[in-house]
This record gives sequence, structure tokens and C-alpha cells, in this order.
Amino acid sequence: MLKPKVQLSLFAEDFYNRYQRHKQVAFFTLGCKVNQYETDAMEHLFRDAGYEVTDFESFADVYVINTCTVTSMSDKKSRQMIRRAKKHNENAIIAVVGCYSQKSPDEVIAIEGVNLVMGTSDRNKIVTEVEKLDVKDHVVEVEDIMKQRVFEALSIEETYGKTRAFLKIQEGCDRFCSYCIIPYTRGPVRSRSINDIISEVKSLAKNGYKEVVLTGIHVASYGKDLGDIRLIDVIKAINNIDGIHRIRTSSVEPLIITDDFLSELKEIDKFCPHFHLSLQSGSDSVLERMNRRYDKAEYKSAVDKIRKIYPDAAITTDIIVGFPGESDAEFEETRAYLEDINLYEMHIFKFSPREGTKAAAMDNQVKPEIKNHRSEVLIELAKKNKLEFEKKLVGKEAEVLFESSENGIYEGHTTNYVKVYVQSDLDLIGEIARVNIDRLENKKIFGKIIQNEI
Repeated sequence: MLKPKVQLSLFAEDFYNRYQRHKQVAFFTLGCKVNQYETDAMEHLFRDAGYEVTDFESFADVYVINTCTVTSMSDKKSRQMIRRAKKHNENAIIAVVGCYSQKSPDEVIAIEGVNLVMGTSDRNKIVTEVEKLDVKDHVVEVEDIMKQRVFEALSIEETYGKTRAFLKIQEGCDRFCSYCIIPYTRGPVRSRSINDIISEVKSLAKNGYKEVVLTGIHVASYGKDLGDIRLIDVIKAINNIDGIHRIRTSSVEPLIITDDFLSELKEIDKFCPHFHLSLQSGSDSVLERMNRRYDKAEYKSAVDKIRKIYPDAAITTDIIVGFPGESDAEFEETRAYLEDINLYEMHIFKFSPREGTKAAAMDNQVKPEIKNHRSEVLIELAKKNKLEFEKKLVGKEAEVLFESSENGIYEGHTTNYVKVYVQSDLDLIGEIARVNIDRLENKKIFGKIIQNEI
């Protein structure tokens, strides 16, 4: 197929008759699972408008880059992908959405080739906005996110090529951790109505999805703007939907893990015992500077409560090293604390100052070489903890939802989100099977299907 040398009229209703092909759109997503959900929703909008979705590295008429700004590296990667899109088709419309464009719209529109900048609202209008544009246009459609009070209506019925559905139930954050720019790019807490959530989950179940993951910017805040409704109410409602076998939540904060919450949660048979419990530091003085609103004793209490109810729970976390003023003693306090509580997985981040946050203006910024060293120390500890957890699984049975395969080797996840590999002649994609975990080899967990358990 010859690539057109002139900008095509995307709005033309007779596009196919003129050019003997459908309009094509490509997406690239940076950042969190919320961003991925929003990309999936925008993909549906373009498909409904007659577009074919193609690979980002291929020719397309429209490229949509959904950006992230959680670190300075996120900004850099966003700019790189924006510039890469134009190389595939110099006459394409380039639309940039997401947190980076919400934070820095003028910076984004100044990048050569960008035609449309949208932030973290009104993405349901993206097709209309794109089809208004000519390749020479440069339009910024970014609203004041701090004035938003209503959950944006974006939804999906299926996520193409996937077996696990991410479901956005909440938007915004009002915690204002001193290092975090996200409250300024996502705005105040807005919760999705529980009826809307149930409707989407039923559609996902009808399309064959067996697992949903509840996502949001601050999922633990779900319902605070709706009145007498909580995250646990959403989980209970989904538990009653036929066809859904698994329910997960994305990152939550330790203060939601109360005895009452867990006593209700343990009665929900479809809930998966995988908790991403944000920590950030194991030093109380650093946590206070971060404005995290809990101390390490409260965090450990949450971990202990979870393990009492779910002995095999996989608890994962995020850690920031090199926060302003973090001394050698504070870092050692964190290292020793993490060694003691022994979490399954730890994602280690080096502090990245974000302009406009309190932490960026703090004194005693930590030198890059010190951040690098501290990161390496905790990464090694994380590897050790992960290996110890996985060794304990050998010889046990687990239910695995299979998601992909290559050369007869299927991979999937247990309820506590441990990846397992199985060799099989059966078609296991999208199936839940009982597996006997028999070995740990080259940092991978292998098992065998238990016959008659598919």
C-alpha cells in the first residue's frame, strides 16, 4: 500500500470509498494502569468511529500518545514517543493526552508535529477533536482539572488481546504527598457510580473476561464524594456477577487495612489475596516529610493483619530512595525495616523532583550517586525477598489464569499474582486451571496441570 503524500480528510464520511482503506489510528501508553484503561477506552471510541487500530510503529493517520509525568524520566519518554510518531507519517495528526500534557500543555504543543493537546479530562471527545484538525493545526484543549467534580464517562466492554480487564472506578487524589505531582494533574477525588461499574463488569463477563482489576488514582478514596459507599461495597457487588471469577484492587494505602475491612473482605470468595500496599519509606522521619499520614508501625500492623487472614498473600510495595534529607541512618532504617517485613515484591524508585511540589523545594537534595547506590542495595534485597517467597510455593497447588503462550508454554498468574509457566497441548488462553507447582528454574516458576481440574 502506498503511503499518501497529502493530509487526508479524516472527517470525510466517504473516506473508505476515496482511499480504499479504513482510517487508521495508533496508540502509545506510558505510566500506570489507569492510563492503560483510558487508552483502551479511547481505542473503543476510535473503533466505533470507523478507525482500524494499528501498531504504533506502523503507518497511521492518527497517533495518540497517552503520557505520564510521575517522574522527570516519564516526561522525557513522553517527548521521545511524540517525536517518534511523526517519523512514521509526517502527515499524521498527533494527539497528546494524559498527565504530562495536563501539567505542561504549552511545553507539549511546542514539540514539533503536535496537533492536539488534551489533558486528563474530556477524552470522550477525542475523536471529534481529532477530526476537526488539519496537519497544520496546533490546538490545546486542556481544562482546569482542579475544578472537575464529576467522574469522566469512559468505559470499555473488552480489552483487545487480553484476558484480564482493568476497570477504572475512581479519579483524582486529595492526599498531596509532598513529592507527588499527580493531585495537580488528576484533580480532586471523583468516584464512578456503582451502577455504572456493575454495568461494565457485566459486559466484560459477557465477553469472556474472568478477572477484573479495580484501578484508580487513589482507589482507597473511592466513595468519599458519594456519601455512604465504600470500596468494599464495589468488591461485594462485583462478587455477585456471574462469569467473573477473580477480583483484584490496584495500589491501596495501609490505613484502609482495618479489622472491619478485612473481616468483610474475607467473606468475598472471588477476591484475590494480592495487596499492593504503598509504603515509600521505612523511616518515620522520612514518611513525615513525605506527608504520608501513617508511620511504619501502622504499616506493619496492616501487613500483619493481612497475613493473619491470608497466610499466602502476596504483598508488594513501592519505595522511594534519596528523598530530600534522607540520611544514611534513615536509609539504613528503611533497609532494616524492609528486611524485617519481607514483602514479595518491591518497586524501587529514585526520588525525582517535580516542579510545583513541596519536596522539589526542600533543602538537602540527595546526590545522584547516593541515590543510585541506595537503589542498588534495595533492588538486591527485593530479589532476595522475591526468591524466598517463590521457593515456598514449590510443592503447592494453585489456580492459574492463563494469559499467553509461546511454543506450547503457557503463562498465567495465580490468585496472589505470581507468574507460573506450564507446558500443555491444550488451549489454555483465558482458562483457569489448577496447577501443581513443581520447580523454580532460572527465576521462573513451573508447574503441571492437574488432570480434570480445567
